[in-house]
Amino acid sequence: MAAQCCCRKAPGAEAAPARPPPEPPPALDVASASSAQLFRLRHLQLGLELRPEARELAGCLVLELCALRPAPRALVLDTHPTLRLHSAAFRRAPAAAATEQPCAFAFAAPGPGPASPPPLPAFPEAPGAEPACCPLAFRVDPFTDYGSSLTVTLPPELQAHQPFQVILRYTSIDAPAIWWLDPELTYGGAKPFVFTQGHSVCNRSLFPCFDTPAVKCTYSAVVKAPLGVQVLMSATQSAYVEEEGVYRFRMEHPVPAYLVALVAGDLQPADIGPRSRVWAEPCLLPTAASKLSGVVERWLSAAERLYGPYMWGRYDIVFLPPSFPIVAMENPCLTFVISSILECDEFLVIDVIHEVAHSWFGNAVTNATWEEMWLSEGLATYAQRRITTETYGAAFTCLETAFRLDALHRQMKLLGEDSPVSKLQVKLEPGVNPSHLMNLFTYEKGYCFVYYLSQLCGDPQRFDDFLRAYVEKYKFTSVVAQDLLDSFLSFFPELKEQSVDCRAGLEFERWLNATGPPLAEPDLSQGSSLTRPVEALFQLWTAEPLDQAAASASSIDISKWRTFQTALFLDRLLDGSPLPQGVVTSLSECYSSLLDSMNAEIRIRWLQIVVRNDYHPDLHRVRRFLESQMSRMYTIPLYEDLCTGTLKSFALEVFCQTQGRLHPNLRRTIQQILSQGLGPGAEPGTEPGTEPGTEQGEAGADAEVDTDTPALLLGDEAPSSAISLRDVNVSA
Repeated sequence: MAAQCCCRKAPGAEAAPARPPPEPPPALDVASASSAQLFRLRHLQLGLELRPEARELAGCLVLELCALRPAPRALVLDTHPTLRLHSAAFRRAPAAAATEQPCAFAFAAPGPGPASPPPLPAFPEAPGAEPACCPLAFRVDPFTDYGSSLTVTLPPELQAHQPFQVILRYTSIDAPAIWWLDPELTYGGAKPFVFTQGHSVCNRSLFPCFDTPAVKCTYSAVVKAPLGVQVLMSATQSAYVEEEGVYRFRMEHPVPAYLVALVAGDLQPADIGPRSRVWAEPCLLPTAASKLSGVVERWLSAAERLYGPYMWGRYDIVFLPPSFPIVAMENPCLTFVISSILECDEFLVIDVIHEVAHSWFGNAVTNATWEEMWLSEGLATYAQRRITTETYGAAFTCLETAFRLDALHRQMKLLGEDSPVSKLQVKLEPGVNPSHLMNLFTYEKGYCFVYYLSQLCGDPQRFDDFLRAYVEKYKFTSVVAQDLLDSFLSFFPELKEQSVDCRAGLEFERWLNATGPPLAEPDLSQGSSLTRPVEALFQLWTAEPLDQAAASASSIDISKWRTFQTALFLDRLLDGSPLPQGVVTSLSECYSSLLDSMNAEIRIRWLQIVVRNDYHPDLHRVRRFLESQMSRMYTIPLYEDLCTGTLKSFALEVFCQTQGRLHPNLRRTIQQILSQGLGPGAEPGTEPGTEPGTEQGEAGADAEVDTDTPALLLGDEAPSSAISLRDVNVSA
């Protein structure tokens, strides 16, 4: 039976006391402590006040619920130690949907003295509603190192399917989901900045919730921010109420908790299409708008031709400062993208198209458990490549695919073919952070399985038709792998008759549960015009013995290559490092100055070659690069390589000079890398007499942030393992 969300509306669901048809409970999620299977979440309302000076968020959460059986003793929600609950209350709700009867929130006036209390809800009068709220007892218990459980005692007379509200008032400080940036960590340097990152299980520190992808609901929010700070959320509707000084948002489609997202700062908009705009700091806005003007609509239109109407209304993009911990995040209606990627045109194209694809695969139809993330990422990667084929041709798509599959095999070689994280259906043990399952297998092995399914039906267009029907059937719900595969065999009954799911060596069950590389990979011959020169030049430079004259005089001009060609060439050289010193010297003489003029994705690869080969003549380029970068994806790989080799003291020197420009979370991660590289007892970057790790923003939540950051899954635990962010740095 299909696992579906617990908030999907059914005929009569809003009319009390009429009983709606029963719905399957959410799939069991070992990463959630909640009692989601006992309730139907109809809607949630948030009143949020941003307090950047204190790095504090004050919140009021109103949950609209129905119990699925009589007299539940308690409601259990996911929360986090950084979230302090001030009060819990109960209120019988009107039969009307919460989106028709939104509540207002009263925010305390700022003033001297103790910190202001969290917002208070103000409910509109409605027939059948009780104006008063009664207090509820609650307790918080440990759950895992990434969260806690909140148990709220409910009134004993509560009936099944009777709407009610639970009101929670709280404050959250140093939460893993909330990234506070001082003005100096922004491009403009004038105003504070804050953004949230909920994937996978961080949003339990933003608001208490059913923090599982199996549960979806609509939401609304009222947000108060300092004067002059623009607030955006992942919502279908937004407005600024000037007389109240608050922003109002509403998401009219059900989404899981991890897709509730907020960003606030010195942001300005520019329209780039009929239903799209970019938001960025003023100094970045012209670049962002010029690079994406017109093309986003082209991508959306291509996706609609393939998979059906875009259902989220607007598709806006906000560019975040370099402290954003991943490349991009598919928050519905408002994709978050790291601004560092703006200089890398081809990577920008691929990353944004991938997030566009998530509008159908991941946001509309979501994996019900984190153990099957490939249902979102593998399908989104397949859809992304269908969109790029439609808009940029098969050769470019094959080149990008070859580049990513190279990275997959690199990760496979480093982890070993029996690594359990190489399964598509990964077993998530209790207590293990689901973010540890985010890796290239989720994307690329998942993609290969979806591509294999498309080949079984013999026609990509017919497979597009299937995916369109799949989205239409399951939109705004959460699914398990069996839902996809059953739908596939039902759509293609001739394949079911042929028992394609049981073909020897390619069984569907084996695809899902076997460790190791994909059982089959796509034919990339249509990209040979782009990959063949890369292979030829690589063979010239790695031939034994090296014909230096032939390599240096090669007619292959990499200045005319696409970024993915150059990156693929450098990745393969990096895989072969350390190289003979004469080869590195010749490579530097031929390419170093040229590569130094290219984008950061190219430069970091060349500089990793420099570091892994201890090529001191180009170390000044490494220093200059690290002095100019504040992003995890362009700093962590180099520091890992520097500390793995003989350049630890150089790494420490550069870090001490640049640490003031880094976000505290990134600074702490680099300190950990340096400490391991420098040996026990070393505390890099601390002044004499200063206790390490006590800076505001680091204590308590910092380890959570690093653990919850998908970009660091493999590298942060073992910097010397040679698995760098370069290998796992993919969009969410």
